[in-house]
This record gives sequence, C-alpha cells and structure tokens, in this order.
Amino acid sequence: QVQLVESGGGSVEAGGSLRLSCAVSRLTDSTYCMGWFRQAPGKEREAVATITRYLAGTTVYADSVKGRFSLSQDNAKTLYLQMNTLSPEDTAMYYCGLETSANLCNNRLNWSRYQYWGQGTQVTVSA
Repeated sequence: QVQLVESGGGSVEAGGSLRLSCAVSRLTDSTYCMGWFRQAPGKEREAVATITRYLAGTTVYADSVKGRFSLSQDNAKTLYLQMNTLSPEDTAMYYCGLETSANLCNNRLNWSRYQYWGQGTQVTVSA
C-alpha cells in the first residue's frame, strides 16, 4: 500500500516562505498523479497544485497560488511545494494526495478522486 508522509509545515508571518515535502513509499506504478490540497477550518478541501506522471506530464496550480507556489519532484518521487509570499488566507492543513488510476487523474483537481493521503501538515500564517 502506498504511503505518504508530509513535513515542512509551521508558523510564519505574512510574506514569509515555507517548503512542504511529501515522501512516497511503496509506489510501484509509473503512471500516477500527485498533488497538494489544503483544508481550512469549516471549509472544503481544495486543490493547491497537482502533477501527473503519464502522457506528457502536466502541473496545474490553483488560481489563488499561481505565481507564489511552485511544485517540484525529485527522483525519489518526493513531492515538494515551495510556498512564497504567504498570506493569512493560506492558513490550512495541507495534505498530499496520490492516485494511480489515469482515469481518475483526468479530474485531478478534485480531491475526492485521490485514493492515498498523508496525515497532513499544518501551515499557519499570521498577519
């Protein structure tokens, strides 16, 4: 079973930066999609940024983070989210999700399509 472990969350002031990491283990599929999602108290989980590892491979960002957040992945499949110019609106629990079905990955911004999840890492941005 695929396992995801997030790290890197913390508390920063507005304008600051954080880098989240999502370590992957027991992944044998070469085609999958991964992404970062976040959930603030009282709100639904939303996509932040996703990446696919099939066909041409694409990265998609939520409009709210474009130009501020950057997604990357290393050879060990660890997924990173570099978050710059953070604002209090970015405060949330951040989760890493992974799905191995290409059909489900076609709607990769929909968090409910992801089978595997990490435990989450809290990001708190103060004004």
